[in-house]
Amino acid sequence: MVAAQAKTDRKRLISGPGILLVWLYGVMVVGAVSRSAYQIATEFDRAPLPYTLSAVAGVVYGFITYTLVRGGETARKAALVCCAAELVGVLTVGTWTLVEPSAFADATVWSDYGMGYLFIPVLLPLSAVYWLRRARTA
Repeated sequence: MVAAQAKTDRKRLISGPGILLVWLYGVMVVGAVSRSAYQIATEFDRAPLPYTLSAVAGVVYGFITYTLVRGGETARKAALVCCAAELVGVLTVGTWTLVEPSAFADATVWSDYGMGYLFIPVLLPLSAVYWLRRARTA
């Protein structure tokens, strides 16, 4: 019975809109990690803060993807906390890059609220928080 409940919880996070979130977060993992890995390997001394922030974003995206696929109430809560932290990061870095563009020598994933990524970095955590709150178990 416990195994059946765990399977239901897991399915609940990756059914319907949840599967789209997993797909989008997966794409963002690939984009952020590959971009930051290349930049860190080839030109880290030029802009260490933006490249490190992009790497952190990639790790956060990876953890959220994992928790969505893992499912269960604990994973849902962990994903919710990470999505909220991600949103704070996007809003902070996005505002910082608009108010003080010279603060960053190069763009990050979250610069200008993710404009370089079609604003997905700001829309994704909002959608995920909505979905994760809706998917909570009774």
